[in-house]
This record gives sequence, structure tokens and C-alpha cells, in this order.
Amino acid sequence: MAHKVDYDIIGNSMPAVEIELDPGESVIAEAGAMNYMEDDIEFETKLGDGADPDQGMLGKMFSAGKRMLGGESLFMTHFTNGGSQKRRVAFAAPYPGAIVAVDMAANGGEITLQKDSFICAAKGTKVDIAFNKRLGAGFFGGEGFILEKLTGDGMAFVHAGGTVIEKELTGGTLRVDTGCLVGFTSGIDFDITLSSGLKSMLFGGEGLFLTTLSGHGKVWLQSLPFSRLSDRILANAPNIGGKSQGES
Repeated sequence: MAHKVDYDIIGNSMPAVEIELDPGESVIAEAGAMNYMEDDIEFETKLGDGADPDQGMLGKMFSAGKRMLGGESLFMTHFTNGGSQKRRVAFAAPYPGAIVAVDMAANGGEITLQKDSFICAAKGTKVDIAFNKRLGAGFFGGEGFILEKLTGDGMAFVHAGGTVIEKELTGGTLRVDTGCLVGFTSGIDFDITLSSGLKSMLFGGEGLFLTTLSGHGKVWLQSLPFSRLSDRILANAPNIGGKSQGES
């Protein structure tokens, strides 16, 4: 059972999530996500998410190794209210966008995320790596074939770039740009398909591949993935001569 945390999402374009912890209550987060915390909040960097208190050191190292393989930090930070009154700790989004509060119990107890989408979750939530079963998604998807999987019954908080769009699939198919996918619930099948038409592939500017989502469940999309944002910044950054690429 995950700890039941209360929360407030503060702000719009650059949001933070402020979590209220009862005495003895804990939340886990990616290293470096914390923004501020009140008195009595104690934090400790640990191997693993603490979802399995009986997990031995070997199991923790194996889990941490899988996270490292996926490009994530070996460690997670555990924040606990060590006082006798309710206290708050806040975590900020890493770039402009939105924070999505996901009730794991109301979404089948499992969600799969693109790498770097996870911010924090109630202690008791298992944070693992999910390998995509389709090789096409791994080699051609642009986002890698290693995804992040959260399992539990508490609250989890996920970051999306730009505006977040929530879609409910009831047996249909949705095709999206590979970078625009944030996450999906367990009833969704995820694959990468080749964009149709040679002209579209070469000159359309939409990339060679699309993410295909089908089945029954919920999908979260983002309007501004970080890869697209960074491309725009680099395209307009000053060059060596001191002028931007668009200046004459």
C-alpha cells in the first residue's frame, strides 16, 4: 500500500507540485527534483524506490542497474516528515509544461512512461524499467525502447511539455509523433510504424516514424516535447560570429 498524500499543483507554464506529508509519511522523487521543503522534512538518497521493504541489497542493486541502463540515476531521494505536524515539500517541473497528477488506483495500478517524465510519487509506488517488446520501437522510435513503468495504488506525478492532452482509447488507434507521447495505462499496445508515402517521409518534416497506440485505456500526450523545444532554441541560438542564424 502506498502512502496517501495530499497535494497542490502550483502555477501553469512552469508548475510545481507541493505535497503535504503527515507525520511519518514519505514521498519518493527523482534525484534533483526537489524545489523546497519545510521544517522536519528529512531526506535520504537510496538505492531503489522502497516499495519492497524486504528487498535485499542484491535486489536493490539489480533494480538500480536497470534504471542506469535506461539512462536514469542509480538513486532515488526519499523525503519523510519526521515531525509531529503536517509539513510540505515541493517538486518543480524541469522545463515549461504541465504536471499531471495520476491516481494509480483509478488507472489500473500501472502506467508506462517515456523516460524523464516521472517526477515523484507516494512511497510504496514501484518505479521500474519496461523494455518495449517491439524491436521497431527500439531502433527507430527516436525515444528509445526502454520505458519507465510505475506500479502501485497511490498518487504519482508526471511532467509533460507544453500542454497535456488526455485521450481515452476504446479499441481505436491513435498515431502520434514519437516525442509527443508522455505515458499510457496497461491496456494500451505501443508500437512504432513507418510513415507512409516517400514524399511525406522526405519533405513532410514529421519524421520517418510515428508512434501507434491501440487498445483500451488512457493516453497522455504533450504538445511540446523537450526535443522539439531544444531544436527551436538551437536553431535560434547565436553562432560563433555573434549573430543568430536568422540575422543577415
